[in-house]
Amino acid sequence: MKISDFVSPSDVAVDVRADTKQQLLRDLSARVAGAAGLKAEDVAAAILKREELGSTGIGDGVAIPHTRLKTVKRPFAAVAKLRHPIPFDAIDGRDVDIVVLLLLPDAADADQLVALAAVARRLKGQETLPRMRGAKTAADLHAAMTD
Repeated sequence: MKISDFVSPSDVAVDVRADTKQQLLRDLSARVAGAAGLKAEDVAAAILKREELGSTGIGDGVAIPHTRLKTVKRPFAAVAKLRHPIPFDAIDGRDVDIVVLLLLPDAADADQLVALAAVARRLKGQETLPRMRGAKTAADLHAAMTD
């Protein structure tokens, strides 16, 4: 599975403004819910519930909030570069400015693990974060994430 299989150019945004983690997660949930044909409030509730278990801020200014839903048949993602970093309770204590929100199938197959691993691997690449942080347009950000 390639990242381009579940990251649509229309679900990528630059200069996203959010004052809080909760606001950001609700906004990104609404974006990806539309692509997945789900209700934004259902997606946001699931994402926020998962975040209560522990922060998905993986360090280096990056977060990968995610949830598994029975109504999702394949992975969907929203990618955001924030205008200003926000507190996210990340493992390294750094504020977050790059976020990839994932909706994953609840089925007992490998798709959810493959998608999550692909995103994590991509974000750990030495070239990826500088390209993402330097992106001026959504197309640039999408290319940095999927090339």
